[in-house]
Amino acid sequence: MHDRNASFPSRTRLAIACGLLALATGASAQVNGVAQRPYLGWSSFSQQTIESNFLTQANMIKQSDALKASGLQDHGYTYINLDSGWMGAFDGNGRPIPDPTTFPDIKAMIDHIHANGQKAGIYWIPGVEEPAVQGNYPILGTPYHIQDILALPHRAGNAFGGPGESPYHYKIDFSKPGAQEYMDSVVALFASWGVDFIKLDGVTPGSYSDDLHIDNRDDVAAWSKAIARSGRPIWFTVSWQVDKDYIDVWRTWSNARRIDDDVECESRCATLTNWPRIEKRFRDLPGWQDVTGPSQGWNDLDSLDIGDGALDGLSLDEKRSAFTLWSMANAPLYLGGDLTKLDADGKAIATNDEVIAVNQSGKPAKQLRGGELPVWVSDLGNGRYYVALFNMNATKAVVELPWKDMGITGALRVRDLWSHKELGPSYGNHVTILPGHGTQLLLVQALPGHVAADPSVSHEAETAVLGGTATAYDCVACSGGKKVGGLGLGANNTVTFNDVYAPRDGSYLMRIDSLTQGLRSYLFQVNDGPQQTFNSGGGSFQLPSSSVVPVCLRKGNNRIQFGNAVSYPPDLDRIAISGRGDAPRSDATTYEAESATLGGTVTAGFSNYFSGLAKAGNIGGGSANSVTFTNVSVPREGVYQLEIDYATSGPRGLQMSINGATPQDLALDGSSFDDPVAKVLEVRLLKGRNTIQFGNATGFAPDLDRIVVAPRVVPALLGATSQACPR
Repeated sequence: MHDRNASFPSRTRLAIACGLLALATGASAQVNGVAQRPYLGWSSFSQQTIESNFLTQANMIKQSDALKASGLQDHGYTYINLDSGWMGAFDGNGRPIPDPTTFPDIKAMIDHIHANGQKAGIYWIPGVEEPAVQGNYPILGTPYHIQDILALPHRAGNAFGGPGESPYHYKIDFSKPGAQEYMDSVVALFASWGVDFIKLDGVTPGSYSDDLHIDNRDDVAAWSKAIARSGRPIWFTVSWQVDKDYIDVWRTWSNARRIDDDVECESRCATLTNWPRIEKRFRDLPGWQDVTGPSQGWNDLDSLDIGDGALDGLSLDEKRSAFTLWSMANAPLYLGGDLTKLDADGKAIATNDEVIAVNQSGKPAKQLRGGELPVWVSDLGNGRYYVALFNMNATKAVVELPWKDMGITGALRVRDLWSHKELGPSYGNHVTILPGHGTQLLLVQALPGHVAADPSVSHEAETAVLGGTATAYDCVACSGGKKVGGLGLGANNTVTFNDVYAPRDGSYLMRIDSLTQGLRSYLFQVNDGPQQTFNSGGGSFQLPSSSVVPVCLRKGNNRIQFGNAVSYPPDLDRIAISGRGDAPRSDATTYEAESATLGGTVTAGFSNYFSGLAKAGNIGGGSANSVTFTNVSVPREGVYQLEIDYATSGPRGLQMSINGATPQDLALDGSSFDDPVAKVLEVRLLKGRNTIQFGNATGFAPDLDRIVVAPRVVPALLGATSQACPR
């Protein structure tokens, strides 16, 4: 991670220029007529990450047959997509051809897929690989050869290419004659096999490479033109985690774009995926929610690993939450894993036609509220809405949604799409209890009438008090044309708003307009209260995204400070405060381990999938090597839920002492130091301030991400409002 502000002005000009060029061509993301709705199907890649010899013609036929036999196909799942690894060599015109040992007759395989009533997908990358360059094959139907179309000096043709004159993947110069014809010939070959889908991977800018020396925008346009010229309707997806700065290119020339990195652990954990990698999509999606739909192409969130039982690495509630988010986003629904081993729970989730209808609505949702209890809403028109509520913590939670936040007076009808139950009319607000990492998905018919939004007061970051390295930068798309970067990585590198006015004590909604590529996190403080965490993500340092979280304010002027002493926060455009002091808020409180009192050898530092973008490590191996949370405050004495988010590869012990009591031994296990795991206990706490210490006097302890303290939740609380602001 590094500061990239210096490159923003030139990248802005490039993005705008490229967008204008794309729009001037009149091209459309839907020219092939295949993407008016997101597709449903299956991809080989997830299973490939745990079974190295999985990608074979025989196995693809088995997956096709399993898709048909499982009943998934009756619910719209039709694509069987091969990922990387099918290619073995190049033909006499420099085009990729299958490995004959694993794919002896790819056309016969695709014919089998078609006979099953399905569509076949294939994977490739921009540029030309070394063997084809060395062979210098003639380009079909032209007097040119492969080396005639390469960019000079030679350089990488995609994000997987190496440096220098021999990058293995070579960049194509599409201003040269023969370059477009080469792409036409490759796509024509794929089309002759019967291919219905192409995934173009390693596309830049993006794919963790913003090297404009590579720059695959012209490749994407050339592939799209080649598909149109093939005469075959072929879905075209660009991958992976492309930059939103160039959205005009992606939506003009492709049907979908991957907005995130791989969802799979890829040997970094013991399962196909896990909750932190699902949660990353929750954080990145708000930055892309305004650029998706039938005429703009779809945001691709990657595979859904929900049908392989424990091997998926997700609880049943987490699988439903993932499927809900993908559906609300109108993201392509393609399963991972092994369809021959599809379990009953996964099948039940994947074949819920009421939820699939959400995915196929053509009305991608927008985030209404972020934070620990996010709410997403899809406006279907005529007073009808899809509403999804989520709980990002592992503790059980009471979730409240005032209907006025959606601009409606109430609901004439509320239907739960997971339980298939009618919940009746609802007035004032909707309240439910969600399990840890759980969801509720509703179809709502609004009562007649409209509620005007509360007035909002904006505060520009560049006019606030900037501390340390915090600096204002030009930002064309930002409010006021400026933003603040250089935050974090030090306690003094902050933005402080000193005049945030509230007409009365209470809970208000704070909209945060921020900018980042990938995961970043603010730690913010209201007045002299505890630090709070805002975990965000996104696809651009030039285009702000918005999220709304509740904050407690005092009557009069308040101070709100943003930073991150240990890790990287996003750049900040502005904040805006709205409401009347009665906004619902989570009854859980988060305490970051990196911000606690660290003893002995314990250190805090960056860690990508962790809350606050940091964790505390080197815990244990001596009584002094501990993490102490000294100000765990609760409003009354009693039993509370305590969530401990930790990371370890293999079993490790953790000793927990509350208010100086005899330590309690916790036996914890995990498969990765890269991704946190949650364990929830019940503990007794005293009214007011409590101290909770973690360590291990004799052995090594797991790394610690955070703790979350929340009241116990019982059904009797249903109908109660969320936690009031502390007095």
